[in-house]
Amino acid sequence: MAERSQIAVVREVAAKDTARTYAAFCVLREGRPAMASVQSFTDWVNHRQRPEGYRVVAVFLPGEPDAVAAAGFRVQHQLSKARFLYVDDLVTLPTHRSSGYAGMVFDWLVEEARRQGCEQLHLDSGHQRFDAHRFYLKHGMIINAHHFSMNV
Repeated sequence: MAERSQIAVVREVAAKDTARTYAAFCVLREGRPAMASVQSFTDWVNHRQRPEGYRVVAVFLPGEPDAVAAAGFRVQHQLSKARFLYVDDLVTLPTHRSSGYAGMVFDWLVEEARRQGCEQLHLDSGHQRFDAHRFYLKHGMIINAHHFSMNV
């Protein structure tokens, strides 16, 4: 793991390179209309989410054009949380799991939260994602709420 993560590069992804994160985000969001094609994904992220403050960070390996791990996030303000960094998505390609790449992205996100003057970092995770929950707890997160939703 150490050898692979030493050659990996974590960087923020510019709008022109959004397509390079499509495969990673498909792992979490397959079946959503925005994920129907690389173009629909790129259009959704660049024309709907980025204008709302959404940003993308990813891990790239030499010789591989696409990201092996990625996260989408934004800085928000709420009365209950003050200024915080919210992680919409955090994912690693299945073929690259247990290589330390999600940890590299997570560490980058924590540092970005600090750079942005955030008091907290938040994310929601599906109740069935036990491996993800272990990862978040291992990285110092706590479970402090239940998230409720409904279709309207």
